[in-house]
Amino acid sequence: MYTAIYKKVRTGYIAWLEEIPGVNTQGSSKKEAKENLSDALSEFLLARRALTKRTNSRSNSLVRERYFGIQKMIV
Repeated sequence: MYTAIYKKVRTGYIAWLEEIPGVNTQGSSKKEAKENLSDALSEFLLARRALTKRTNSRSNSLVRERYFGIQKMIV
């Protein structure tokens, strides 16, 4: 789970994910910014996976496995 931040600006909203630098977007409404943020995250993850595959094809030294992250967070 990620934390979405929305900031109202003159032209609508800007949005980003607090935990992942580089995943940000904008929209004329909060709803549009939210939809665009989902797309931005999907594109970010696809790009990272492609980069990892390219890196691994050269060195074949990476191990890829599912990671379920933090199960419990105290805030």
